[in-house]
Amino acid sequence: MSSVAVIDYGMGNLHSIAKALQHADSSVNVQISADAAVIHAADRVVFPGVGAIRDCMQALTDSGLADVIRDVSSSKPFLGICLGMQALLTDNEENDGIDCLNIIPGHVRRFADHMLDGAGNVLKIPHMGWNRVKQVPHPLWQDIPDHSRFYFVHSYYAVPDDARHTAASADYPQAFTCALAKDNVFAVQFHPEKSQAVGLQLLQNFLRWNGTV
Repeated sequence: MSSVAVIDYGMGNLHSIAKALQHADSSVNVQISADAAVIHAADRVVFPGVGAIRDCMQALTDSGLADVIRDVSSSKPFLGICLGMQALLTDNEENDGIDCLNIIPGHVRRFADHMLDGAGNVLKIPHMGWNRVKQVPHPLWQDIPDHSRFYFVHSYYAVPDDARHTAASADYPQAFTCALAKDNVFAVQFHPEKSQAVGLQLLQNFLRWNGTV
């Protein structure tokens, strides 16, 4: 039986993503765990997260999971979600600047205040709700129509150093990277577990993905 480990570092709605993964493929053994041995033994790894990056990185460092993530993200299919995506980059300007895992070179920036949409209305921060996602070809988009809507909740966004690591973008109001891909790592700013059918399809694609493009 194929297995997937959902990394438990004390932050994020872990049961929601675990339930969505199980629903995407009932034959997969889904384990929520902070145990390095369990995470290393899994066929695939999911790294979810919500909240502040400072607390996230502190928890990962204190638990030893930062090194575990660096290790498994280089060796097996790996999916980062929301704050789990942001933590994969080099640094984040939240909390006066926080060093992150530097698995995908790049930076995390805050949306500017007083942004306006095309009609001149002020856009709220955080960016919250459904937004269209423009894909860059990748196996995890299989059977998901381009420009499908996914559910977002965030005030910060990824700016990869190498544009080739952008796997999708969305507009708020300008285009920003909302998915990253590098080798066997795929990461999304939106919440697949809250994105209905297209979110479940992405999780199903991940559970079938062998980590190659």
